[in-house]
Amino acid sequence: MKRSLPDRYLSPVDLADLLGIPVETVYQWRRKQTGPRGFRVGRHLRFDPEDVRVWVESQMERAA
Repeated sequence: MKRSLPDRYLSPVDLADLLGIPVETVYQWRRKQTGPRGFRVGRHLRFDPEDVRVWVESQMERAA
């Protein structure tokens, strides 16, 4: 990834902004279990920046 990842957990809005995609796409990935691994904090969905980095790298390898 060219942009550095923040040191805090990412919200779906943060992830969508980081990847330049609609927020609904993040939720679709979650439903289909195709996106980066997320977890719940109460009712809030969060993503670990390291999990996002690993997921993006795997997507880049699959595309190559």
